Amino acid sequence: MSVILQFDFSFPAEYLGDALTANAQELAHSITQEPGFIAKIWTENLDTGEAGGLYKFADEASARRYLEMHVTRAESMGAKNVRYKIFTVNEPLTEITHGKQFL
Repeated sequence: MSVILQFDFSFPAEYLGDALTANAQELAHSITQEPGFIAKIWTENLDTGEAGGLYKFADEASARRYLEMHVTRAESMGAKNVRYKIFTVNEPLTEITHGKQFL
């Protein structure tokens, strides 16, 4: 059963948008190599200076391993107020509401 890792943090607005796109290419490619990783939706809000993402992992253990590493990495890049939650995906209801379109 797959899980979603919801991850967000405060980040200087000047590092978001085009700057994040330009500077996070290598990071994006490295994320795809993480054990159990399936997909990520990158999120950001330029008005509030927040960034993060929704990650889909094959299992909770993979999500937790990634989370432990990523909190440290995000903080080393200047992230503050790191928040996260892990949720199990209800696949039957997600399919009804076209949720697979997101992933």
